[in-house]
Amino acid sequence: MSKTYDVGGVQYPRPFRIRRLGHFGFNLNRLDEGLAFYGGLLGFQLTDETSLGKLMSGTAPAMEDDRLFFMTHNTDHHSFLLAHRSLGAMFGDDAGSKDITLSQITWQVGSLEEVVKAAGYFGEGAAEIRRIGRDMPGSNWHVYVRDPDGHTVELYYGMEQVGLLGNSKPLAMYDRRFMEQPPLPQISDLTERAQALARGVDTHSGYAIRDLMTEATHDVEGVLLPRPFKVTKIGPAGLFVNDVSASEAFYRDVMGFVTTEVVAWQGHRCVFMRHGNEHHSLKLYPKAARAALGLSEHTSCVSMGLQVGSYRQLRAAVAWLTEKGARRISLPAELSPGIDYCAHFTDPDGHCVQLFYYMEQVGWTGTPRSAAQRRPIAEPWPETLAPLSDTFVDQTFMGPLG
Repeated sequence: MSKTYDVGGVQYPRPFRIRRLGHFGFNLNRLDEGLAFYGGLLGFQLTDETSLGKLMSGTAPAMEDDRLFFMTHNTDHHSFLLAHRSLGAMFGDDAGSKDITLSQITWQVGSLEEVVKAAGYFGEGAAEIRRIGRDMPGSNWHVYVRDPDGHTVELYYGMEQVGLLGNSKPLAMYDRRFMEQPPLPQISDLTERAQALARGVDTHSGYAIRDLMTEATHDVEGVLLPRPFKVTKIGPAGLFVNDVSASEAFYRDVMGFVTTEVVAWQGHRCVFMRHGNEHHSLKLYPKAARAALGLSEHTSCVSMGLQVGSYRQLRAAVAWLTEKGARRISLPAELSPGIDYCAHFTDPDGHCVQLFYYMEQVGWTGTPRSAAQRRPIAEPWPETLAPLSDTFVDQTFMGPLG
């Protein structure tokens, strides 16, 4: 019988269970242009601006540009981060291949205990551990590993939450940063804040969260926002890999993903995997397909998905982004199984983002729809759509849109 682990009282083949895609990051050559694209156009809010030198107390090696931008689409301290391309070279994110521009792909687990036990599991030979501890900004407890191609994969718990008062945790509260595996148990975040208050820290003195666009003139289904849409979820993540079967085995056997569907496109085997009930949260394509798709050779990222709140918002987003000069590209519809209407745009560095409003849900039987059961895509896009049985079932955005 295969070894199992107690995860919150349930036996699993590994000592953790991935709950969602929490955040990701790009290392860019055009950092300021990227900030304008992801912050100004797509609406990720800035929650912290800092530099590697500041975080490392001036001991960081020289970089072409050491600025770091932490951004969010929800109440997490960050769901997205931007850095310069030279950061990847310095930390070895591109050690396996010079086309790795994703600084990390980060998956949330359910507890600090899962993070610590995952480190033990990885340390037994399941994966190469890069580091473990607790990062600032963001305050999330984590363990980092590499996948077969060298992409940095993070498991984390406990992301700092930012809300109505609009400030991130101040620098004076970075004293509980950990650069090694933490002993268990740890104090709660509420206790941590109480201790900071007791020593005179102004807990509202941190970075003031801001939107790069301030004029809210668009009626987004009853709420005035700076754009005619709101990103409500990130993912799926897409990777070009050297060996699809090897990567599929890593994400299945080591990380716990399930293969939902395999699509053969122009002789290429493309694999779509899930961690929960959405059709896929990860897709793996062979690098040989990259040129045929017309995607940038400088990055191993196929695309990063950004879900908006509704089909109406998707149509408005496409029109608005096109009007603002964002570059739209066309990718084959058969490579978006589980997603019907979607649009692809590229950032100034050539990374592709996939905007969509709907993700097919896979039920308890684990069986996705067949291609014949899925909604056909009409051109031009209709103004409205008939509902499917799982329309809006995947919409879990909490809190106000702005």
